[in-house]
Amino acid sequence: MRLTLTSLLLLIPTLVFAAKAPPLPDYPVKQIGPNSYLIEGPLARPTEANQGFMNNPGFIMTPAGVVVIDPGGSVQIGEMVLRQVAKKTDQPVIAVFNTHIHGDHWLGNQAIREAYPAAAIYGHTKMLERVKKGDGESWRKSMLSMTNQATAGTVVIGPDHALEQADVITLGGITFNALFVAEAHSDTDLMIEVPTEELLFLGDNVMSKRFGQMTHGTFKGNIAAIDLALKSRVKNFVPGHGPVGGREMVKSYQTYLSTLREKVAELLDEGLSDFEMKPQIIEALADYTSWSGFDDEIGKHINRAYLEVEAEQF
Repeated sequence: MRLTLTSLLLLIPTLVFAAKAPPLPDYPVKQIGPNSYLIEGPLARPTEANQGFMNNPGFIMTPAGVVVIDPGGSVQIGEMVLRQVAKKTDQPVIAVFNTHIHGDHWLGNQAIREAYPAAAIYGHTKMLERVKKGDGESWRKSMLSMTNQATAGTVVIGPDHALEQADVITLGGITFNALFVAEAHSDTDLMIEVPTEELLFLGDNVMSKRFGQMTHGTFKGNIAAIDLALKSRVKNFVPGHGPVGGREMVKSYQTYLSTLREKVAELLDEGLSDFEMKPQIIEALADYTSWSGFDDEIGKHINRAYLEVEAEQF
């Protein structure tokens, strides 16, 4: 078949779209449990420099194979996770847990699926629905835009196994408990408890030394999700972003959420608008102003809490 100049020109956007961006450099792996490891992502937003890597992928080695938690926001990040897994074991990946719909946590599924087609990918029922409705494609495009095409080559591979609150999955003899509160950081947020490893993966219900968006969630629900997490008897907690820690790390983020919400409610009663109350709220949150993303997110958080509290008054 002969291709005319016109048809070749029409193919060019497709070829550019299909081109795969370079690999992501390897990031350090730290052991966080007897058989568990974590790759802590940078605190910055997705950029060309970090190639969109910002979350905390984890993996647990079981007698039957490896279970990955949140393999990152691109095929390049997922491939980096697999390289780090291979340094610890030659076992296959048998399952993946996606904590929520935000693509910086799960678009790396593609790398897992390509390397291990039989691996089950778990996510909350609502996440599966959102991916089918196109949220995954929106996140793929967003990551491309924020990183100046550094995630190119990524395709949307969503979860294929649905989970609900209190579901229990046993993989390789290891128990994984699904914890869920509706309308927390989003309405899809799962937390994954691994009792034998004394670990709880919190997703973005908790962040450490970093702030992210609250556009799809509620302060009230997020606080309730943290209450649920703190009922766990595990010793170590993995936030969606930022350093791993114990109960104090979890409580610190909850204090931020509750302080902001309570201060908004107080100042709303005094008749202040969201932008008028901002200086007083920043003063009340002095302990958090050095966290990454504070200046970018605080106004949006105040507005979100303002609308939430205001709606409860009607």
